[in-house]
Amino acid sequence: MPAPISSHTEKQSWLLDNGRRRSMRVLLSVPILVTGRTAAGRDFSEDARTLVVNAHGALISLSTPVVPGQQITVANKATRNSLECRVVYLGNAQGDKTQMGIEFLKASASFWQIDFPPDDWVVPES
Repeated sequence: MPAPISSHTEKQSWLLDNGRRRSMRVLLSVPILVTGRTAAGRDFSEDARTLVVNAHGALISLSTPVVPGQQITVANKATRNSLECRVVYLGNAQGDKTQMGIEFLKASASFWQIDFPPDDWVVPES
């Protein structure tokens, strides 16, 4: 059974995923600014937080409607660095927000300012 996750939003916890992921996923809440253009052609800017990050992108939640394949820009508010991303997954809407997976257009393993564990890393049992 995995260890409980702290309610402290900045604390990171490791998740194992032996599936088809290119890199380890990490539960990490990072303040971000997401900008882009809606399908209707209107510019948008929305403050958000990551839910899960990896070396290739993140899972985020937005109230602005987007579509798979859409390009957006994600700025890490802590570092003020930004990257172009593509929406690769849309989850179900919950309330006024939709969870979505995004991937970096250009690889940047250091964007989240954390060291990802190696592929063969295993969570020690309690």
